[in-house]
Amino acid sequence: MHEQVEAYYRQEHAAERVKLTVDDVDSLIDTLLSGSDAENMAELHSLGRPLLASGFPDHEFLVGVDKKRSAGVLSFMDEGGNFVSRGRPEGRGDVVFYFVVDNGTEFPDGSEIPIGLVRQATKEFFTSGGLRPKCVEWQEPDR
Repeated sequence: MHEQVEAYYRQEHAAERVKLTVDDVDSLIDTLLSGSDAENMAELHSLGRPLLASGFPDHEFLVGVDKKRSAGVLSFMDEGGNFVSRGRPEGRGDVVFYFVVDNGTEFPDGSEIPIGLVRQATKEFFTSGGLRPKCVEWQEPDR
């Protein structure tokens, strides 16, 4: 299955989201890794999932990367709840921030995972029709 996903990760996508397939995942991650720290996360919505009555997607998948740490974070939200990736417990010792076009999202300490796992989980999101990836451990944020 090659589901299409709408993505927002650069200012020029504000008016019209870019459409990607699983074949674009590595390029997306590489683009985030090579970009500025103010644009190191992508907001993804699967086009294979229904819209809410409001016309908005019924889910959101955030993919963030940190080129200096060779790590990243994931966030998944739908009617089942809000979840973030669970990484090594030692983490950075403080909350971490990732940014979709200057809009920061706070992630709990210990939520960063290796870049390879970020890539794998993002591909799973695409190929599962927009479901929460099973290849990572998840936790509910404290807030």
